[in-house]
Amino acid sequence: MYPEYLVEPMRAELTNVGFEELKSADAVDSAIKSEGTVFVVVNSVCGCAAANARPAAKLAASNAKHPDKLVTVFAGMEKDAVDRARAYMMPFPPSSPAMALFKDGKLVHMIERHQIEGRPAQMIADSLIGAFEQYC
Repeated sequence: MYPEYLVEPMRAELTNVGFEELKSADAVDSAIKSEGTVFVVVNSVCGCAAANARPAAKLAASNAKHPDKLVTVFAGMEKDAVDRARAYMMPFPPSSPAMALFKDGKLVHMIERHQIEGRPAQMIADSLIGAFEQYC
């Protein structure tokens, strides 16, 4: 695990714009199994999370049409919550950062780390917004 003082600013980048931090497996179950749409961000300390993933998530979440719930788990911190979120993202292999859209508990859109690295935040956000327009 990372020191909390290190990850707090990274958590805040998402929670300050309306994402709910999920810190237990039960909280993940409750969020994803709920009716409607849920956008899950697997947050991370890596550079591509800072430069690409978090900015993309914030851009997409500000779109007029967006999921009912915005939630996040933090890789390297709350292991049970992250493991449970990743279990819902199967058959995609675990990666961080990662982003997933669920509708009525079913995975409908996934962005893995390899789709985040080296891509501009706006390009990633456009993919998310397209999914939001389709499913939300």
